[in-house]
Amino acid sequence: MKRNIFCIMCSAVCCMTVLAETPYISHVWEYRPAPGQFVNELPEYEEGDDANMMRLKAEEAIADNNLGMISLGGWGGYVVFGFDHEVKNVQDEYDFVVLGNAFYSDAGYEQEGRKGGSCEPGIVMVSRDDNGNGKPDDEWYELAGSEHNNPKTVHGYEVTYYRPAAGHQPTPSVNNKALTDTTYILWQDNQSSEGYIYKLKYHTQSYFPEWLDKDTMVFTGTKLPDNYTDESGEGTYYVLYAYPWGYADNHPNTSEQAKMKIDWAVTAEGEPANLSGIHFVKVYTGVNQQCGWIGETSTEIMGAQDLHASTVLENVRVDYKKETYTITGMKITEDSRSKHGIYIMREGGNAKKIIRL
Repeated sequence: MKRNIFCIMCSAVCCMTVLAETPYISHVWEYRPAPGQFVNELPEYEEGDDANMMRLKAEEAIADNNLGMISLGGWGGYVVFGFDHEVKNVQDEYDFVVLGNAFYSDAGYEQEGRKGGSCEPGIVMVSRDDNGNGKPDDEWYELAGSEHNNPKTVHGYEVTYYRPAAGHQPTPSVNNKALTDTTYILWQDNQSSEGYIYKLKYHTQSYFPEWLDKDTMVFTGTKLPDNYTDESGEGTYYVLYAYPWGYADNHPNTSEQAKMKIDWAVTAEGEPANLSGIHFVKVYTGVNQQCGWIGETSTEIMGAQDLHASTVLENVRVDYKKETYTITGMKITEDSRSKHGIYIMREGGNAKKIIRL
């Protein structure tokens, strides 16, 4: 946790030590996108960058409240990030939200009650720092979203992507000029299927992560059913429909359906994980689909927020006008701060004392 020392001058000297919990991402531990049209752009790769530099660029984009954006590429591409404290599992409440760039279509498309637009669902996994070393090396649990038990959802899915060979000759589409290479990046899965990440005229950079020295990438996890429909019937207007709940970049950030509950976490056997809280989150692109001229579906991440976090005071001793208060476990909320002073709050939200700066 970050520690900030506030020294307050008034008619008597008042000092307190504050354990400050930021509600936002504090650290990106790993950034490993699958190939995709925004890879090497969000964040931008520069010659000489290695995996750690790209991790730092991803952290700069989505940590704190920066609201930058990173792309996870095609199915399986992921990011691992953490908070500077434990995100509590509060019964009957949403615990955190992962921010993306999903939106609904102005045309009002709906399919079986699901709103349509640009919804690119990412699987969310969570982990608790059980060994206390501050690293995401403990067991991971998947949040069982609305499609977890859908018969079309594939658990134990695996995809291998292949870097285009040197001298690869593009295969442009005859019918769609937006597709400059329909045999660009080959993928093969463990379900006896294969296909390609197309290259589009709108993004001319390499779609394979340039900082990697291997020619293949392998990802494993859960694959959600395809969520797109070609509403035009001619390959000109694709609508991606939101799943009801439980996925990142699946509903607009302002929607309640974008929020997550730790109670949804399940073990590898599908049993409730019963976690009291979490420290780390992993998000990966959950669908493996190519939507014509708009390309592959790729989850984008803009940040994340603990919905319970606020600044927590621990063992605070305040000497104010010769009166001494010892305060433990109370909170300073975001709204309570002002240029005039700091409100020391009870759990119930009422101010006990104002300390003026």
